[in-house]
Amino acid sequence: MTIVGVEPLLGATRVSRRRHYLMCPPTFFDVSYRINPWMHPDGNVSPLRAMQQWRTLRKAFVEAGHLVDVIEPVPGLPDMVFAANGGLVIDGRAVAARFRFQERAAESAVYERWFADAGLTSLGPTSAINEGEGDLLVLGDLVLAGTGFRTHLEAHAEISALLGRPVMSLDLIDDRYYHLDTALAVLADDEVAYFPEAFSLRSQALLRDLFPTAVLATASDAAAFGLNAVSDGRNVFLPAGATGLERQLVERGFEPHPIDVSELLKAGGGVKCCTLEIRE
Repeated sequence: MTIVGVEPLLGATRVSRRRHYLMCPPTFFDVSYRINPWMHPDGNVSPLRAMQQWRTLRKAFVEAGHLVDVIEPVPGLPDMVFAANGGLVIDGRAVAARFRFQERAAESAVYERWFADAGLTSLGPTSAINEGEGDLLVLGDLVLAGTGFRTHLEAHAEISALLGRPVMSLDLIDDRYYHLDTALAVLADDEVAYFPEAFSLRSQALLRDLFPTAVLATASDAAAFGLNAVSDGRNVFLPAGATGLERQLVERGFEPHPIDVSELLKAGGGVKCCTLEIRE
């Protein structure tokens, strides 16, 4: 990776790369428990509206030329729609999640079976808590790994050993941004956007050193879950409402695609949460 010393890529010409995603329809979506600050089990949830928003997101991926597989949802697992948390797949090798909360624990085996049935090399879950691409974001040869609320630091070393990739640990300190993918978005193999205040001072310094020209999100854009985004190198799919972030992306030569995921946000999930990348 060549990152340090890169000039800001204002108006750069971007090239998309076809991706392979796994998604899970929100057939059984609900907010029936509270495991993050965004969740309020007050009965004010519409599975129908969630399904409409999910279908819009899936259609946007397909229309952009990406392959989207769908895993069958399971009754009693309302958060299974957030496929990104199901694991991490690199070079056809899949590590399944080991969830922190019992409410989501059964999802791990479901995703692990899908990995095996899809012909991937399934490595099982880590022994320490890891919540998949919620906390493990890939760019180039590097894995950025969040810790502090969900994924344990010990899992970072396991991931590095299992997948043969360097892992850089980042400390999350604001419980509203409990997963790394709520506070940082991978835009390209050497570019990210992030919300500095979500990270410890140590982690902020690491990010500044590694990504000196990163897009810095405002508090309002972070609160709109704008960093819970999916990029193919040119198209950036992100929750609607992060208008300042959208403007910055356009300035950098990206094409933002705001998607209404307001119903899914009631469970603390957005565009990236719904999307697990299958790297074969």
